[in-house]
Amino acid sequence: MKLTSLRIITKDIKATVEFYEQIMGATARWYTEDFAELSADSITIAIGSIRTMQMFSEDLTEFAGTKSTIIEFMVKNVDEEYERIKSMASEIIQEPTTMPWGNRSLLFCDPDGNLINFFTPVSVEAVQKFS
Repeated sequence: MKLTSLRIITKDIKATVEFYEQIMGATARWYTEDFAELSADSITIAIGSIRTMQMFSEDLTEFAGTKSTIIEFMVKNVDEEYERIKSMASEIIQEPTTMPWGNRSLLFCDPDGNLINFFTPVSVEAVQKFS
């Protein structure tokens, strides 16, 4: 089994794609007006409008952002990333903080309320884990 992407469903696909282009520093590839993908070294973020859910089932057209899943990106310097993205994020949940497990972490929301964590390993153990 191979995890190939994470898909976000949104009411405003243009705004959400633009947000992820800015925070990831990537350009989206649009396949239709309702579906785009942004690729990084280790993951592809797929973004679909709520209309794409009708292709799976009529019962899946209800939209609701969630705070039960966190999309995580390892970055070189979380404090620098905070300065770069703080005006873009719809909500900063936690400013850069060193966590007990050795990562310096920034938690914020995308335009739909999905949680995003930018983190930088800072303890010896965390740096080794991600080397």
